[in-house]
Amino acid sequence: MELTGMDSGSHGVAIRMNSPRDDLDPDLLRIVADHQESILITLRRDGRPQSSNVIHLWEPETASALISVTAPRAKSRNVERDPRVSLHVLGDGFFSAYAVAEGTGTLSPVAAAPDDPTVDLLVDWYRAFRNEDHPDWDDYRAAMVREQRRLLRVRVERVYGMTRLPR
Repeated sequence: MELTGMDSGSHGVAIRMNSPRDDLDPDLLRIVADHQESILITLRRDGRPQSSNVIHLWEPETASALISVTAPRAKSRNVERDPRVSLHVLGDGFFSAYAVAEGTGTLSPVAAAPDDPTVDLLVDWYRAFRNEDHPDWDDYRAAMVREQRRLLRVRVERVYGMTRLPR
């Protein structure tokens, strides 16, 4: 499975830890790769954080997280204005390991037609996330346009957190 069409060519979504960034802690990246539910933190116009629960897919080849977002919502507008983003990922529970991946967000164009390249990216994203096909791809493609969906790529530049609880 590959996601293609955003600014860096061919993008696999296989979960493996071969990161192009040797300075990123592989144990913390494992948390980001293994847990898809996360909290996306963007910056509002006044500088205060805005957080949203999201689903992300890890792309090890580019050390990036991929998130489906909608154009009219705050997270998309915030990234357009200020691309600095954080992704807070919990491990197996609230009192468990966690990772915060900080990086720069880039947005695909907004889905404009059921057969455009952005919708193709979102179809690939869905297949990778669900590990199955949608029961009605025509309906899904129409929904991506209707909801003004786009793909957010967060290129991780720094990761911190805790891989195990203190004793």
